[in-house]
Amino acid sequence: MYLTVEKKKKFFEKYGKSAEDTGSIEGQIALFTYRIAHLTEHLKKNNKDYSTQRSLLKLVGKRRRLLDYLKQREIERYRSIIKDLKIRK
Repeated sequence: MYLTVEKKKKFFEKYGKSAEDTGSIEGQIALFTYRIAHLTEHLKKNNKDYSTQRSLLKLVGKRRRLLDYLKQREIERYRSIIKDLKIRK
């Protein structure tokens, strides 16, 4: 599997408050970004995989909603996560 428990812990350690704090917004955004990149590569090879395409669009929407929430609440955290993950709006 492409996403193991150890990889998830690394994401939450790096971007969240701690490895056990899986609810942190920054950690979730980082995890979604990793999954989006993986699914994008999969779709480049398998362009007719419509179920993966649908799940990719759902993930992008979830990440967008989290980013919008973070932007409304704390703009500095939003700017730092955008810069760290190199996400463009």
